[in-house]
Amino acid sequence: MVTKLRRRTAVSRRKRLHLMQTNPKSVRYFNKNVVLHFHKLKIKLEELQRECQNLRVMRNEYFTLLKHIQIPKEVKVEKIGEQFVVRVVCSNKGGYKLVWILSAFDELGLDVVRASVSCSHLFSMEAIAEAQGQEGTGIREITLALLKAIDEKQGGEMGNGDGCNTGGVH
Repeated sequence: MVTKLRRRTAVSRRKRLHLMQTNPKSVRYFNKNVVLHFHKLKIKLEELQRECQNLRVMRNEYFTLLKHIQIPKEVKVEKIGEQFVVRVVCSNKGGYKLVWILSAFDELGLDVVRASVSCSHLFSMEAIAEAQGQEGTGIREITLALLKAIDEKQGGEMGNGDGCNTGGVH
């Protein structure tokens, strides 16, 4: 009984397939739809490839701009009571900025009480420092020492017109 049913369905499939193959209109219609679908897919693929290429070009231009961007050095020093609040912002090129700044603090006789440092795209630091007992350290001395430490390590010279912003100097 089951085999009879299977035979019937197989025979009816073969008949339908034979009709589709012998009827030129149905085959052409089927072929036109398939070709049209493939053509649409091809167009979408080309569109996506162009968009991907444009995004790659934009990404490369962005990275090139980031490499050549000039970030001015900014050193601000404020005195609050016996402590100095120091803010430093400069480019992240050259590395070891924190070491250079801490050695400048040491040369000036300053102890860092608290500091916050970030160096993702550019170097920025905010620190609170205290004098180790010497009263001769002033805002201008600290600012110039930090600028000198940053400039010397990058191969620059002080006062070369590189756009240093010494906003906190009084």
